[in-house]
Amino acid sequence: MPKLPVISGHEAVKAFIKIGYQPDHQTGSHIILRHINPPHRRLTVPNHKELNKKTLKKIINQAGLTVVEFVSLL
Repeated sequence: MPKLPVISGHEAVKAFIKIGYQPDHQTGSHIILRHINPPHRRLTVPNHKELNKKTLKKIINQAGLTVVEFVSLL
């Protein structure tokens, strides 16, 4: 299993956009993404310079991806 890269919240958002998520709104420093197809999953991505590895791993799992699939989107 590849290691999680150190990325920013903005870079994570760009990766999730590639698989069908769109920015819905932003509350403070958190960007809310919504999938364009049902069941319209929602992700909350902190817009920080560096995402904590545990936080990033949980967001990847919520999106239904593996770490390998996510890294290939970057």
